[in-house]
Amino acid sequence: MEETKSNLAHGFDVAAIRRAAANLDDGAVTEGYQADREAVIAMLNDALATELLCILRYKRHYYTVQGPNSAQMRAEFLEHAQQEQDHADRIAERIVQLNGSPNFNPATLSARSHAEYDDSADAQAMVRADLIAERVAIESYRQMIQVIGDKDPTTRDMLVEIMAVEEEHADDMRDLLAM
Repeated sequence: MEETKSNLAHGFDVAAIRRAAANLDDGAVTEGYQADREAVIAMLNDALATELLCILRYKRHYYTVQGPNSAQMRAEFLEHAQQEQDHADRIAERIVQLNGSPNFNPATLSARSHAEYDDSADAQAMVRADLIAERVAIESYRQMIQVIGDKDPTTRDMLVEIMAVEEEHADDMRDLLAM
Protein backbone atom coordinates (compact mmCIF):
# COMPACT_ATOMS: atom_id res chain seq x y z
CA MET A 1 0.00 0.00 0.00
CA GLU A 2 2.84 2.38 0.80
CA GLU A 3 4.35 1.81 -2.67
CA THR A 4 1.01 2.77 -4.26
CA LYS A 5 0.94 6.04 -2.34
CA SER A 6 4.47 6.81 -3.50
CA ASN A 7 3.44 5.95 -7.03
CA LEU A 8 0.51 8.34 -6.94
CA ALA A 9 2.31 11.14 -5.12
CA HIS A 10 5.14 11.43 -7.60
CA GLY A 11 3.81 9.74 -10.70
CA PHE A 12 6.88 7.52 -10.83
CA ASP A 13 6.81 3.88 -11.92
CA VAL A 14 8.39 2.48 -8.76
CA ALA A 15 8.50 -1.05 -10.19
CA ALA A 16 10.51 0.17 -13.20
CA ILE A 17 12.87 2.04 -10.88
CA ARG A 18 13.43 -1.13 -8.88
CA ARG A 19 13.97 -3.19 -12.07
CA ALA A 20 16.76 -0.78 -13.00
CA ALA A 21 18.87 -2.59 -10.40
CA ALA A 22 18.83 -5.68 -12.63
CA ASN A 23 20.98 -6.38 -15.70
CA LEU A 24 24.11 -4.79 -14.31
CA ASP A 25 26.04 -5.77 -17.43
CA ASP A 26 24.02 -3.15 -19.35
CA GLY A 27 25.73 -0.36 -17.40
CA ALA A 28 23.94 2.95 -17.96
CA VAL A 29 21.32 1.51 -20.34
CA THR A 30 18.19 0.66 -18.37
CA GLU A 31 14.99 -0.86 -19.71
CA GLY A 32 13.51 2.64 -19.73
CA TYR A 33 15.88 3.67 -22.56
CA GLN A 34 13.49 4.55 -25.38
CA ALA A 35 15.70 5.19 -28.41
CA ASP A 36 16.81 2.60 -30.93
CA ARG A 37 20.18 2.02 -29.28
CA GLU A 38 21.80 0.46 -32.35
CA ALA A 39 20.63 3.34 -34.57
CA VAL A 40 21.94 5.90 -32.07
CA ILE A 41 25.30 4.11 -31.91
CA ALA A 42 25.47 4.08 -35.73
CA MET A 43 24.70 7.82 -35.87
CA LEU A 44 27.28 8.50 -33.20
CA ASN A 45 29.91 6.46 -35.03
CA ASP A 46 29.30 8.55 -38.16
CA ALA A 47 29.60 11.70 -36.03
CA LEU A 48 32.82 10.29 -34.55
CA ALA A 49 34.19 9.77 -38.07
CA THR A 50 33.24 13.35 -38.92
CA GLU A 51 35.00 14.73 -35.86
CA LEU A 52 38.12 12.66 -36.50
CA LEU A 53 38.30 13.85 -40.10
CA CYS A 54 37.83 17.45 -38.91
CA ILE A 55 40.74 17.03 -36.49
CA LEU A 56 42.94 15.86 -39.35
CA ARG A 57 41.83 18.69 -41.63
CA TYR A 58 42.36 21.38 -38.98
CA LYS A 59 45.76 19.94 -38.02
CA ARG A 60 46.87 19.90 -41.65
CA HIS A 61 45.72 23.49 -42.06
CA TYR A 62 47.48 24.46 -38.83
CA TYR A 63 50.80 23.09 -40.04
CA THR A 64 50.60 24.24 -43.66
CA VAL A 65 48.89 27.65 -43.74
CA GLN A 66 51.10 30.50 -44.95
CA GLY A 67 50.71 34.10 -45.91
CA PRO A 68 49.12 37.21 -44.44
CA ASN A 69 47.11 36.57 -41.27
CA SER A 70 48.51 33.04 -41.08
CA ALA A 71 49.39 33.45 -37.39
CA GLN A 72 45.75 34.20 -36.55
CA MET A 73 44.57 31.38 -38.80
CA ARG A 74 47.03 28.95 -37.22
CA ALA A 75 45.74 29.82 -33.77
CA GLU A 76 42.11 29.23 -34.84
CA PHE A 77 42.96 25.99 -36.64
CA LEU A 78 44.77 24.62 -33.59
CA GLU A 79 42.02 25.64 -31.17
CA HIS A 80 39.38 24.06 -33.39
CA ALA A 81 41.41 20.85 -33.77
CA GLN A 82 41.60 20.57 -29.98
CA GLN A 83 37.87 21.20 -29.58
CA GLU A 84 37.06 18.65 -32.29
CA GLN A 85 39.23 16.17 -30.35
CA ASP A 86 37.11 16.86 -27.27
CA HIS A 87 33.97 16.22 -29.33
CA ALA A 88 35.39 12.93 -30.62
CA ASP A 89 36.26 11.86 -27.08
CA ARG A 90 32.79 12.70 -25.77
CA ILE A 91 31.11 10.86 -28.62
CA ALA A 92 33.31 7.77 -28.18
CA GLU A 93 32.56 7.75 -24.44
CA ARG A 94 28.83 7.95 -25.12
CA ILE A 95 29.02 5.07 -27.60
CA VAL A 96 30.66 2.96 -24.90
CA GLN A 97 27.99 4.02 -22.35
CA LEU A 98 25.39 2.74 -24.80
CA ASN A 99 27.22 -0.61 -24.91
CA GLY A 100 28.57 0.04 -28.37
CA SER A 101 32.04 0.10 -29.85
CA PRO A 102 33.50 3.34 -31.17
CA ASN A 103 34.70 2.90 -34.74
CA PHE A 104 38.15 4.43 -35.21
CA ASN A 105 38.94 2.40 -38.34
CA PRO A 106 41.05 4.70 -40.55
CA ALA A 107 40.27 2.62 -43.65
CA THR A 108 36.59 3.66 -43.55
CA LEU A 109 36.91 7.04 -41.86
CA SER A 110 36.43 9.21 -44.94
CA ALA A 111 33.46 7.20 -46.22
CA ARG A 112 31.66 7.43 -42.86
CA SER A 113 32.34 11.13 -42.30
CA HIS A 114 29.72 13.73 -43.15
CA ALA A 115 32.46 16.26 -43.87
CA GLU A 116 35.31 16.00 -46.32
CA TYR A 117 39.07 16.22 -45.99
CA ASP A 118 40.84 19.16 -47.57
CA ASP A 119 44.40 19.48 -48.78
CA SER A 120 44.27 23.03 -50.13
CA ALA A 121 47.47 25.05 -50.22
CA ASP A 122 45.73 28.45 -50.33
CA ALA A 123 44.84 29.95 -46.94
CA GLN A 124 41.44 31.25 -48.05
CA ALA A 125 40.60 27.86 -49.60
CA MET A 126 41.47 26.23 -46.26
CA VAL A 127 39.16 28.56 -44.37
CA ARG A 128 36.40 28.04 -46.93
CA ALA A 129 36.76 24.24 -46.63
CA ASP A 130 36.60 24.51 -42.83
CA LEU A 131 33.51 26.71 -42.99
CA ILE A 132 31.81 24.22 -45.30
CA ALA A 133 32.71 21.36 -42.97
CA GLU A 134 31.38 23.24 -39.95
CA ARG A 135 28.10 23.94 -41.72
CA VAL A 136 27.83 20.26 -42.67
CA ALA A 137 28.48 19.27 -39.05
CA ILE A 138 25.88 21.72 -37.75
CA GLU A 139 23.22 20.35 -40.07
CA SER A 140 24.20 16.75 -39.27
CA TYR A 141 23.93 17.39 -35.54
CA ARG A 142 20.63 19.23 -36.00
CA GLN A 143 19.18 16.23 -37.80
CA MET A 144 20.53 13.77 -35.21
CA ILE A 145 19.02 15.85 -32.42
CA GLN A 146 15.69 15.86 -34.23
CA VAL A 147 15.72 12.09 -34.78
CA ILE A 148 16.67 11.35 -31.16
CA GLY A 149 14.11 13.78 -29.75
CA ASP A 150 13.24 12.98 -26.15
CA LYS A 151 14.10 9.27 -26.46
CA ASP A 152 17.72 9.72 -25.28
CA PRO A 153 18.13 13.01 -23.41
CA THR A 154 21.78 12.37 -22.50
CA THR A 155 22.86 11.91 -26.12
CA ARG A 156 20.63 14.77 -27.26
CA ASP A 157 22.10 17.16 -24.70
CA MET A 158 25.64 16.18 -25.67
CA LEU A 159 24.87 16.77 -29.35
CA VAL A 160 23.30 20.15 -28.59
CA GLU A 161 26.45 21.20 -26.71
CA ILE A 162 28.72 20.01 -29.53
CA MET A 163 26.55 21.73 -32.14
CA ALA A 164 26.85 25.03 -30.25
CA VAL A 165 30.64 24.81 -30.47
CA GLU A 166 30.41 23.94 -34.18
CA GLU A 167 28.31 27.08 -34.67
CA GLU A 168 31.06 29.12 -32.97
CA HIS A 169 33.59 27.50 -35.30
CA ALA A 170 31.49 28.47 -38.33
CA ASP A 171 31.37 32.06 -37.11
CA ASP A 172 35.15 32.05 -36.61
CA MET A 173 35.72 30.71 -40.12
CA ARG A 174 33.31 33.24 -41.62
CA ASP A 175 35.24 36.02 -39.88
CA LEU A 176 38.55 34.65 -41.18
CA LEU A 177 37.11 34.40 -44.68
CA ALA A 178 36.27 38.12 -44.56
CA MET A 179 39.91 39.06 -43.81
